[in-house]
Amino acid sequence: MTIRSALALVLTLVLGAAGAARADDTVPETVRIATEGAYAPYNFTKPDGTLDGYEIELGREICARAKLKCEFVAQDWDGVVPGLNAKKFDAIMSGMTITDARLKVVDFTKPYSGDSSGFAVDRNGPLAKLPLGGQKFSLLDEAEAQKALDTIKPLLKGKTVGVQVSTIHAAFMDKYLKGTVEVREYKTTEQHDLDLAAGRIDAIFANDAPLRATAEKPEFADTVMLAGPRFRGGILGRGVAMGLRKGEAKLKAKLDEGIDAVIADGTLKKLSLKWFKADMTPQG
Repeated sequence: MTIRSALALVLTLVLGAAGAARADDTVPETVRIATEGAYAPYNFTKPDGTLDGYEIELGREICARAKLKCEFVAQDWDGVVPGLNAKKFDAIMSGMTITDARLKVVDFTKPYSGDSSGFAVDRNGPLAKLPLGGQKFSLLDEAEAQKALDTIKPLLKGKTVGVQVSTIHAAFMDKYLKGTVEVREYKTTEQHDLDLAAGRIDAIFANDAPLRATAEKPEFADTVMLAGPRFRGGILGRGVAMGLRKGEAKLKAKLDEGIDAVIADGTLKKLSLKWFKADMTPQG
């Protein structure tokens, strides 16, 4: 064996061992789960500073089924992925949708919720009669989705639409309505909710469940309503799931086990009906 061959063999063994060690990463004694705490009803912060919401309750149930000790920590939305990869916490549970772009930097568990996205508008404004109200379109059916977009574009022309920064909704605006609407990005969804109610923007584009929750709040009931078609799939992702660091196979397996259990025993359906008044169980 030549020196070069020997070195190559040693390098191969070292890298192989490193890969094996990575694949066998131990599950943390306490799994720290980051959530924004500002995306009701998925997650929010109560006046006393504690976290609550669908994901907080569901996350605890998932961890119990998986026999994991978990704790939630608050983290601004734009810092969840950098914080995860910097090992500030072990998972993200913050209304994060599985997309191809995100899969380049994080892994995901199985989805624990499915939701469509659409517009919320001023119920007293011109967009209140946005056509195709409530009709759902898959972006995977490009022809039908484009027909729906072509139907609403004339009414949206020149309007200002609010979205949360670094989200699938910002990506949707850029891909499908660039040049039609003016997009205004916000750090939190609470900020664009307030601007819509105050008349500073014409519409919001976001997940339906939080939009319904906003429209049902007493302070927004007279001004905010859902309108127009709803979209899902494609750039809007493949369901809401927990984000994990690449290579955390053992933790992913445990959390997937917990997700399967809360779906099978009806806990996920029960909690989604409590928080969303709709069954958010992922389909397919």
